Amino acid sequence: MAKAAPKTNTTVNPSEEELLEQGKGRPTPSRREREAANRRPLVGNSPVDKKAARARLNSEREKARVGMANGEERYLPAKDRGEQRRFVRDTIDARWNVGEVMMPVLVLFLIVGFAAPQTPIASYSLLVIWAFVALFLIDCVVLWLMLRKKITAKFGEFQSRTFFYILTRAWQLRFLRLPKPQVKRGQYPA
Repeated sequence: MAKAAPKTNTTVNPSEEELLEQGKGRPTPSRREREAANRRPLVGNSPVDKKAARARLNSEREKARVGMANGEERYLPAKDRGEQRRFVRDTIDARWNVGEVMMPVLVLFLIVGFAAPQTPIASYSLLVIWAFVALFLIDCVVLWLMLRKKITAKFGEFQSRTFFYILTRAWQLRFLRLPKPQVKRGQYPA
C-alpha cells in the first residue's frame, strides 16, 4: 500500500490585488463621500435659472389668483367647487345680508365702547353688538332654510356643511369675497 503524501497546511496569503479582484473592486466610500454624491441643487444653480423659475412661478400664481377671483372652476379651492356652491354664492351675492352691515357697525361700536368704558354708552354699544350678532344668525338661518328648499328642488341633494359656507360668505363684505361676486344685487340665480 502506497502511502499518501502528507497534507501540508500551506495557506497562501492573497495579495491586495487578488482581494480587489475577488471583491467589489473598490474601497467602501466614506460617509462624507456618500453625502456629497447625493447633494444636488433643487433648482438650477445659475442666477438666470433661478430668475426664470421665479418668473414662471409668479406667472402661474397670478393666473391662479385671477382665475379664482373670476370663479373659474379649476382654480377654486375644494370648498367652493360645484354647481351647488355656485348657486349658493350667487344667491348670497344677489341680496343684502346683515353680515355686510354688521362688520362696520361692530367696529364702530367697539371703538365707542373702548373710548368711554364706564358710561351708559358703553353698555348700550354692547347691547347693539349682541343685537347685530343675533340678527346675523337669524338672517343666516332664514337664508339656509330658503336655500335648502331651492337646492333640493333644483339639484335633488343638499351638500353637507352648506350652512357654514353660507355663514362665512354672508359675513364677508361684498368687495372682499373670493371668488368675486359674479352677479349684481337683485340678480338671483334661476
